[in-house]
This record gives sequence, structure tokens and C-alpha cells, in this order.
Amino acid sequence: MSEINILSPHVADMIAAGEVVERPASVIKELMENSFDAGAHAVTVELRDGGATYIRVADDGKGMAPEDAGVAFLRHATSKLHDESGLEAIGTMGFRGEALAAISAVSEVELTTRRRGDESGTHMTLSAGDIQDMRETGCPEGTVMQVRSIFFNTPARLKFLKSDRAEASACVQAALRCALGRPEVSVRLIRDGKEEFFSPGDGKAESCVYALLGRDTAKDLLPCALSDGDMSVSGFVSSPSAGRGNRAMQFFYCNGRFIRSALLQSAVEQAYKNTLLSGRYPACVLYLTLSNAAVDVNVHPAKTEVKFSQEKRVFDLVYHAVLAALSDEDRAGITEAKPAPKPVAAPAPTMSARPAARPDFYRSMRAEDFRAQNYSVKNTPAPKKTEAAPVLRAYEEPYQTRLDLNSAPTPVKTQAASTKNSAIPQDFSDRTVEKSVQSVENSQLPAYKLIGEALKLYILVEVGGELLLIDKHAAHERMIFDHLKQSDRRAMAQTLLEGVTLRLSAEEQGLLEQNGELLSELGFEIEAFGEDDYILRAVPADMNPSDARAAVEEILEKLKSGTAPDPQSARDEILHTVACKAAIKAGYDTDEKELRRVAEAVLSGAVKYCPHGRPVSVVMTRRDLDKLFKRIV
Repeated sequence: MSEINILSPHVADMIAAGEVVERPASVIKELMENSFDAGAHAVTVELRDGGATYIRVADDGKGMAPEDAGVAFLRHATSKLHDESGLEAIGTMGFRGEALAAISAVSEVELTTRRRGDESGTHMTLSAGDIQDMRETGCPEGTVMQVRSIFFNTPARLKFLKSDRAEASACVQAALRCALGRPEVSVRLIRDGKEEFFSPGDGKAESCVYALLGRDTAKDLLPCALSDGDMSVSGFVSSPSAGRGNRAMQFFYCNGRFIRSALLQSAVEQAYKNTLLSGRYPACVLYLTLSNAAVDVNVHPAKTEVKFSQEKRVFDLVYHAVLAALSDEDRAGITEAKPAPKPVAAPAPTMSARPAARPDFYRSMRAEDFRAQNYSVKNTPAPKKTEAAPVLRAYEEPYQTRLDLNSAPTPVKTQAASTKNSAIPQDFSDRTVEKSVQSVENSQLPAYKLIGEALKLYILVEVGGELLLIDKHAAHERMIFDHLKQSDRRAMAQTLLEGVTLRLSAEEQGLLEQNGELLSELGFEIEAFGEDDYILRAVPADMNPSDARAAVEEILEKLKSGTAPDPQSARDEILHTVACKAAIKAGYDTDEKELRRVAEAVLSGAVKYCPHGRPVSVVMTRRDLDKLFKRIV
């Protein structure tokens, strides 16, 4: 007797339905995508009891003729694909002809539809995939789908549904993802009789994001846009200061379709490297547009995963778009407006204290132009002197003296810093930031007044009617880090008068040997000195020799913890430590000229976050201060 059975079409449909209809949220996704393909301008979604008992999706799309409605629920019946050649360039949300068949196979369905221009419509009821009734009816143009009792005939699937609350939450998220990808369509979601969200459908992405994600999320988003030939990306990314604890607020769309993509996720997060705190993730809403032939959407039953024919090009496009958006962010919060940047032909991006005005909300730029630009402040002529100006203006008389930015100023308690191990004077430090300082000196800054230093840590600056507080250590640390990271030469080293002996464990010795060449390039000279001992002969020229031992120990600890999985990450970790040890220290009095240099780097927009992702400045407005003093309520 044969052991192989051929399943009936009904059982086969029920099994196949499991690939498309995993839960009620899957039904909402498929029906909304059908509405989008039908050219709907408005879609209303209703659900009850988590969607398990009732789902209704109504649209004002083109509707269906009676003859089309009669076959729409058959397997592989579709109006969006005619032959195999259509698989090479799919431009619709659905195309397999599986969704309606799968949904009807495991639920009770009621369809009411009327084609545009027809005098009457069609009403159908189905149960477990079988048509129970079909008749002519009066109804508005468009389509209304009602789905009841999902999995009523498949108890094995029904028992795996979660609570109504959990399923309803999944339905809301599925509808939100669909709505977020179509700003030109107005979407309303009603859950158990209460409206959950409504998108205006005005075609503006910023309106859609604000309506669906809320004000708190939208206010921290930066516009982002970049094009590269027939490929472009636009949307929004979050400020590094608004990092989140997970990736739940990352939304990626390819030609209007919501997708999950490790490639795009990696591109975004690489752009945030060294600006976002460890364990925090950016939020984003990015719309990728490319030719239909350049992407394969037929690799997953739910069509949420895609393949790109030019993955590196897509990665570079998204990476540079996000990087450009972050470089334009207004960290200082200066109220003085700057003129809008010229189109893409400009030789370098302007890193001003406030991003240039964006009348179209997005700033667009071609990828090849951005790649040719360097991460520096745009050279612009210094402002003319204004005798009537009551506040100081930056660089009216550029300083001629090189300043000691990196050396630790003398602490008040000791009155003198020890230089026992130093083979060179304490003014070695300004070599590190000389290049960065020159670029800042050539930039145009807003009028500002340096008030002074508070608590031997915070620089106080009055600018544009606001009070700017700058963390001098964090800002200076970023200046040093950026210079070291961008340098393509070996770092200068300073030889210690007395070597520092280090006793290392076997694991630390292995890490030292593994990263020895990298440490040498950055200015560390470490030699074996006995069986388990090593001697530190030289450190980077920008580092205070008194910090040498602590710096090496910290570097080895970071490498040991596994936070640097690749050579570039290992280099960044080492640079973090070098920059931190070389930066101006908190608790030390700092010369006014040094304070001014750090403040101007922040005001120029070149310095926004420390290498660990902390903001280097905060703004207090007159209103904030008035509220603190109860001048206003």
C-alpha cells in the first residue's frame, strides 16, 4: 500500500496559508497592500478583539468587476503578473495571488466592491475558501473586506495566537508600517471602536512621520536625502543624543514596501559610529528608491526581505546620506540663521552651528559629490569688524601664538603639574589639533561672548540670546579624536625619560602582540622586559606622560572585553583612550585662549559629540532661565 498521499486542494490551501497568514496582523498587511495597489487615496482599518474575530479594511480604490471578484480568491489568481518576464521587475505590493486565497482558506470573508464608473457593485461571502453567496449590490466605489473568525477551522493555529492585547499591538504595528511607507495615502486605524492613529495623506513624509510616530520622536529626527544616478534615499534619522535602547524605531522602505534589511541597518549604524553611546541605537525612517529590476522582492513569503543586485552601492548611498544628515545637525542650537547652501556643486559641505534652511525639508545631494567632500569646516572669509558690536566677534584678529590645548593645566591644589617623566615641554599638545584649529579659524562663526568657565569644567558662552554650556573635556577630546582618526600618517611619539614597567597577564600579552603594530602606529613603544614584564618607552606626543600607564591598561581592558571585533574598531577604541587622556582635564584651571578655541570649535559645528557619544554642549534659553527664577510660569 502506498504511503504517499496527495492532499486535497483544501488541505493544501490551509497549509499554504500558514506561510502568508501567521496572525491577524498578516491579514491587515496583505489587505492594506492590496488597497495601495488599487490606487486608494484613503484606507480605513478596523479591528476587534486583537483582530482574531473581526478585521475590516475599506478603501476608495478602483474596485473590481463582478467577473474579477469571482476568481480573486483562487490560488495564484492575480491581476499584477501575467508571465515570467514580470518577475524581473515587480512594481506592486502583491503579485503572487496568494493573499486572498490564504486569508479566505482559514477564515470567514465578506467582500463588497464596486469598480469606478460602474452603476452597482458586487457582494460576496466566503467560508473556508468556498463561495457561499454572490450578488449585485449598491455600494460606494472601492473595496471593503471583512474578515471574521481567523483560524476557526485550524485549531492547531488558533491555539498559538497570543492574548488579544498582544495581537492587537501587532496589528497596529503592521498597519503603521504600511501607512508610514505611503505618505500620499490617508490611513485611519480604529481598534475596538477607538481611533489609534490617522495619517493626513498629504504626500509629505514629515507630516506622515509626525502623525504616526508622535511629536516626541519626530522632534529628534533630522532630514536626510541623497541620490546616486537612478538610486536615491530620503527620510529621517534621529539625533545621536536621542539614541534608543532597541531598534524598534528603525523603518526601512524599498520602493514603498516595508522591508527588514541587515544591510541597511548596518549602513545606518556605521554612520553613527563614535557619536552614539554604547548600547544605544538610532531611530530612522528611510525611503529607498531604485529601479524595480535592481531589487528582488520574491525571496520571502511575506515579502519583507529583499535582495539588491548592487549591495555595495546601496550601502554606500545610505551610509553617506546618514553621515551628511548628522554633519548638518544643530547641536549648539544657535538662533542666528544661516543662508541656504548652494546646490550640489558646492566643493564642501558647510558645517555651521545651525543647519542651512531647508524649504523642501530635505537637503538633496548626489553620492559622488558627497564622497568627494572632506569632513572639515567650509572655508569662508572672516566677517568684517563692526565697531558698534557690543559682543566679541570670532577671528577679527586671529591669534598668532600657538596654544597649549592638550596639556593638563596646573591643578589648583598642587599649583604645579609633575613633569618627572616628560622628555619635552608641556606645550607639545597643540600639534594634535593644529590642523583642526586652522579649519575652525577659517570658518564664519556667529557673534558670541565668552563669559568664562564654571566649576573648572563648563565653558559659558552667550550667543544669539542663548546661554551655551560646553563640557570642555568632552569637546576637546572630540577635537583630538577627529584629528587622530583622519590622519594618514604615523602619530608622533614622545620618548619617556623613565620607562614605565608593566606586568601583564598571558591574555594581555597576547592582545599586546596582536595589536602591537597598531599601537606602534599610534605612538606607543612597548618592549618585552623579562618573562611577564614589558616596558613602555614612548607614548603619543599628545598624551601627558603621567597618564601613560593608565592609558595602556585601559586600552588592554577594552580589547579584552571584546568591544573591538575588527581592526578598525580596535583602532577607534585605542584612539578613544588616547584622546581622553590627552584632552583638557576637568578640575583644572584653563587659559582663556584655550577656552575660546574649544568654544569656537563647538560653535562652528565641527564638534558636536564626544567620541563616546555624549553631547558636548547644552543650550539654555532666556525663557528657560526666566522659568527657573519664576519670572514666568
